[in-house]
Amino acid sequence: MSYSVEAMAYSAEISRRNPGCIFFMIDQSTSMNLPMGGPGDESRAEHLTIAINRLLQEMVVRCTKSQDEGVREYFDVGVFGYGSEQFGPALGGDLAGKDLVSIREVAEHPLRLETVTRKIPNGRGGFVEAQVRFPVWFDLDALGKTPMCEAMEHTYDILKPWVDRNATSFPPLIFNITDGEASDGDPREPAAKLRSLETEDGAALLFNVHLSSIEEPPVHYPSSSKGLADDYAKQLYEMSSVMPGAFRDRFAEEGYKVEENARAFVFNADIGDVVQCLDIGTRLKMRR
Repeated sequence: MSYSVEAMAYSAEISRRNPGCIFFMIDQSTSMNLPMGGPGDESRAEHLTIAINRLLQEMVVRCTKSQDEGVREYFDVGVFGYGSEQFGPALGGDLAGKDLVSIREVAEHPLRLETVTRKIPNGRGGFVEAQVRFPVWFDLDALGKTPMCEAMEHTYDILKPWVDRNATSFPPLIFNITDGEASDGDPREPAAKLRSLETEDGAALLFNVHLSSIEEPPVHYPSSSKGLADDYAKQLYEMSSVMPGAFRDRFAEEGYKVEENARAFVFNADIGDVVQCLDIGTRLKMRR
């Protein structure tokens, strides 16, 4: 299916009647056990696990109207891990095996609570360190190859019924985070199939984020494949959605250079790039 993102609205307000959908596809191949680089010696999988668990917590906070009312069901969320040894829904505990869950279910069923040290305001313009409880919904076990094509086919099968049920909602946001090439073929065709999913508000938006610890400058949201390092980078570029104007504006406000036809794609990303992409990309207009 061919489409023009500029001809689509991407303006539907997120509400309980018209929820949004955010879906994470996470590479669980053996190479995700390599160090991310930077402070500490945590692996790519460990860094990514922390980043997405924190984003889930932030989404819960965003969807909480008041303590009395609790968490509004503004989003359905999926976390899907793909490796040849670990393949399928990645949330744990009471949410294990579920393809999609509401943000309220996320809030009510963490896998566990961990104690972490954070700096919090002291009320006098400074900060103090304090122990806080941090919810965790999943862990990543990285082992095996990278069946990205199969993962995208599964993701399509998961999201197609959601799109059919939520025809007037903001279309799904899909974040594919990987550090390597697909081991089961050319993922461009299943990626195009994913992007063909549509609601009345627009086509699904597929972000591809390539994790790396190599000492090469990252490429943020390019509008052309010209200058990309290799065929693999060009393949990920072609798989990625063209960002609609509202998304380009949002990333530009955060200091990124985004031109017309910019793709939802980051290459050679460090964990900071991943966090920024997920944070900015998931800021949608919600009913209050």
